[in-house]
Formats: sequence, C-alpha cells, structure tokens
Amino acid sequence: MTARFMDLAFTPAVAAIQTEQGSRDSYARIQARSTGEPDRLTENERSFIATRDSFYMATVSESGWPYLQHRGGPRGFLKVVDDGTLALADYRGNRQYVSVGNARKNDRVALFFMDYPRQARLKLLGHLRVVELADDPELAKAVIDPDYDARVERLLAIDIEAYDWNCPQHITQRFTLNQVQPALDTLKQRIAELETELAENKR
Repeated sequence: MTARFMDLAFTPAVAAIQTEQGSRDSYARIQARSTGEPDRLTENERSFIATRDSFYMATVSESGWPYLQHRGGPRGFLKVVDDGTLALADYRGNRQYVSVGNARKNDRVALFFMDYPRQARLKLLGHLRVVELADDPELAKAVIDPDYDARVERLLAIDIEAYDWNCPQHITQRFTLNQVQPALDTLKQRIAELETELAENKR
C-alpha cells in the first residue's frame, strides 16, 4: 500500500480503529513518508491494467450513497494513457447514466481490478473526467476499438491519485472459458483418440 493511498483511505475514524486493534503504528510509519503527490503507475501496474477485460468502478451520488458499476470489454479496453492517466470509451448501455451523473457533482472514483487465476487484485483511487468525442479526437482514436460492435457515446478519463495492491488472501481462483478452452480441446482430442483405439480393439 502506498503512502498516498493511506492519506486518502485512512481517515481519522479509520485510524482510530487501527489504534484500537493495534495496527496503527506500522501504518503510520509508512504514511509519514507521503509527499501528498499523486501516485504514478510503474510497469507492473501498467501491464496488469492493460490486460484486464473487466473492472469495477465506484462513484459517489449526491445523496452520499456509493454506486458500484461493472465495466467490461475486450482485453485492454481500459487504456493506460500515461503513468497518471487511464481512459476508456463509454459505450451505450442501459442509458441510466448513474456514474456519469455522479461525476458531475463528485469526480472521485474507486477502481477495483481482479485477476482471479493469479489471485491478484489492484485498487485505484482517482478523479473521473467525462470527455466528449469531439473535444479530444486524439484520445478517442487511442481508446476506441473499431472492431468492438458497440456505440461509443463519450470517453471517460481517470486521473490517478493513489493505488494499492491488495492482499491475495481469500481470492478464489476462477477461470474464463477462453482460459480453459485449450485444456478442454486437448482433453477432447485425447478422448477421441482413445475412443477410436477402443473401437478398433473391439473389431
């Protein structure tokens, strides 16, 4: 966990509980090293984000309630623009526009990335900017996948404040169909070979 992430996440109420539970001193030593400057992504975070095919994004409503939304697409649909900025194309969905509406009043967002096979997770805090397509053609060209069959309504850019590699404990391994398909194909081929051998031996 970075010192900057602690600055933003460890409020007085959180610090008080840490003190009660005996973990505050170790965290305070790390937090004391914070410069107050936003975190910058290293190659480790950049490559991790660039290979995700989904993530979760939380915004905060005017009523104070958090709103959590799933975002998905082809691997790498969330682009690492530079070491302090992420961006993606906002495709038409159910047209509720809750996240975009929330960002008009409070631009704070939390992103949550999961890699179930490797049991790894990355949390990220930032500020969400809604960018109209005509306002930034270069960004649009960089993030829009012309082969993805969906209508782009706008662009979303996230200016990074802090991130944290979360503990891998309690992450249940899961695999997508694409990840297990090669093993299934090999297994099916072997079964077919054995069935052929069995049929020939019965003659």
